[in-house]
Amino acid sequence: MEEYWTNSFTFDSSSNLQSPTLKTFVSILFISILFIACKNQSPEANLSMADLESGQRLFGMHCAGCHNFKEKAMGPALGGLAGQVSEEWLLSFISDPKAVIDKGDERAIGLFNIFHTYMPSYAHLPADSLKAIVAFILSKPAPEKVNLPKGALEDPIVETIAMSDIVLNLNPLAKFPVTNESSPWTRIVKMDHIPSTDQEFVGDLQGQLYRLTDQGPSLFLKMADHFPNFINEPGLATGFGSFAFHPEFLSNGLLYTTHTESANSAKADFFYHDTIPVKLQWIITEWKLKNPKDTTFNATKREILRINFVSQIHGMQDISFNPLAQKGDPDYGLLYVGIGDGGAVENGYVFLATDQDKIWGSVLRIDPLGKNSKNGKYGIPKNNPFLKPGQAPEVYARGFRNPHRLHWFQDGRLLVSNIGHFNIESLYVVDAGDHCGWPFREGKFKVDPYTDLSFVYPVNEEEDEIKYNYPVIQFDHDEGNAISGGYEYLGDKIPAFKGKYVFGTIVRGRLFFVNINDLIKGKQAAFQEWQVKLDGNIKTLFETTKATRVDLRLARDHSGEIYIMTKPDGMLYGLTL
Repeated sequence: MEEYWTNSFTFDSSSNLQSPTLKTFVSILFISILFIACKNQSPEANLSMADLESGQRLFGMHCAGCHNFKEKAMGPALGGLAGQVSEEWLLSFISDPKAVIDKGDERAIGLFNIFHTYMPSYAHLPADSLKAIVAFILSKPAPEKVNLPKGALEDPIVETIAMSDIVLNLNPLAKFPVTNESSPWTRIVKMDHIPSTDQEFVGDLQGQLYRLTDQGPSLFLKMADHFPNFINEPGLATGFGSFAFHPEFLSNGLLYTTHTESANSAKADFFYHDTIPVKLQWIITEWKLKNPKDTTFNATKREILRINFVSQIHGMQDISFNPLAQKGDPDYGLLYVGIGDGGAVENGYVFLATDQDKIWGSVLRIDPLGKNSKNGKYGIPKNNPFLKPGQAPEVYARGFRNPHRLHWFQDGRLLVSNIGHFNIESLYVVDAGDHCGWPFREGKFKVDPYTDLSFVYPVNEEEDEIKYNYPVIQFDHDEGNAISGGYEYLGDKIPAFKGKYVFGTIVRGRLFFVNINDLIKGKQAAFQEWQVKLDGNIKTLFETTKATRVDLRLARDHSGEIYIMTKPDGMLYGLTL
C-alpha cells in the first residue's frame, strides 16, 4: 500500500525450483506468512456492488501504487487471497503492521528481520474503508504462477556496501508544521535558495512553500489558495512537487513550481489516447513576484505546461536550472524537468515510455521565457538533441523510470538519480541525447517490459541494439530501496566530505558517499556508507524518526553545507563533526 510496501512484502511466486537459494526460501516463507490458511470465508459476498466499487476506488487511492493482482510491482501481487488468508488478519495487518510485529507474531518478525522495513499503518482510514479495501482484494482471482525464468538473477548484486569510519553529529535546526493527518506528519521534500543570497526555502508536498527564518519555517506560498483543483493524494510524491528560482530572480521575480491536479482539470499539452486512463495531471507554473525581496507572497501566475499521467506513481519530479551556467552560455536560463513514466510501463502502456514522440520517462530541457513550443508558452532550445520530425523536442535525455533528483557537479556534469522498480536503484552521469535504458534496462540489468518486470537478467553487451548509458552507481534492494538523490559537498564543516557526492535511500534512510572523481560514464564506482549520532550516540534514522519509514531527503544550502530532512517528524538537521 503506497510506496512504503516496496521491500517489506516482495516475494517470488516461483515454485518447483531445482536449487532453491536463500532468496527463494524467503519468497516461499513470505507466501506462507501472507497466505496462511485461516478461514475459508469471502467477506465480499456480504457486500453490495457499491461496496466493492468503493473498495476498488480506495484501493486505487492507497494501494495501487505498489500492488496489482497479476504480478509483482513494488509489492506482491494480491490476487487469489480468498480462502487463504483471513479477513481479520489482513485487516489487522493493513491497519497497523508494526503492531502485529510488536505483538510477537513470529512470522511477521521473521519477515521484518529479512527486509528491515515496515509497511505503514493505515489505521487512520475509517473501518468501513478498510473493510471495503479488503473485500475488493479478496474478490480477485489468483494470478498465474510464474517460475523463475531461465537466466533471471535472484540476487543481482551480491557485493555489500562497506561501512566507512565517518560518523557525524545530527543537529536539530527546525521542525516543520504538521500537514498530514497521519505519519509522515510532514512531507518536506526539497530545500533550495534564491540565487546569490542566503535565503533558504523548503517545500512540503502537502502544498506549502516555507521560507526559513531565525524563528523557524514561515509559510510563504500555499498552493491550494491558488489552484482549486490542487490535490496531494494519494501520496507517492503527488502534491507540490518541486520549485526553482530563475537565475535572475532578484531582478525578474520569476519562480517556477510543479503540482498535481485531478484528472481532466484542463486540457493537457501532453496526452494519449482516451482509452488509456488519466489518474491525474502535473503542471508547471511560472510566478512573477511583484517584489522579489518581499517576505510575503504577492505574484501573478501563468501555466507553462500540463501533462496527463496514467497513475499517481513517479510523475513529475525535480525541476532545476543549471546553477553553473552564466549569461551567454547555451544552458543559461534553461529549465530541466524530471518526468517519470507515471506507471505507464507496469500498467501495460510500454509505448508511452519508448516512443520518441512521447515525453514520459525522460529529462526535459525547456526555455521558460521562449515561445516556440507547440503550445506557445515556452521555448525549445536550439541545442536540444531530439529535434527531428517524430521526436519530442523538449527531451534532453531518455530511459528513466523515475528521475527523482537532478544535480550538477562543479565540473559541469549532470547527475540524475533514478528510483528503480523491483530490483535496482541507480545514479547516472547524463549528457544530451543519452538513453539510460528503462524500460529495457533496470540499472545495468535487462528487464522485459512485456512479460514480468520483477525479473532482471545479466547483459550481453553484444546484444544491445542501442548503446545505453549505464549507471555510475547502482545497488539492489538488499541494500535499500528508493534512492534519495544528493549533492556534491561544497562546505567547510566536514573536510572528510570534500570531493564527495553524498546520497542515501528514502525508505531505510541509509547514508552513502562516493568520490566524485570515481564517477566515470561506463564504469561502476565503489561507494561507502556513513553514520550519524544524536546526543553522543550513534543512531539510525529509523531510531531518530521513531517511524516505520524514514522518508529521507538530503539538502544543501547556499554555502554548500549538507542537511538531512525526515518527513515523519518534520525535522531539518544540520551536520557537524
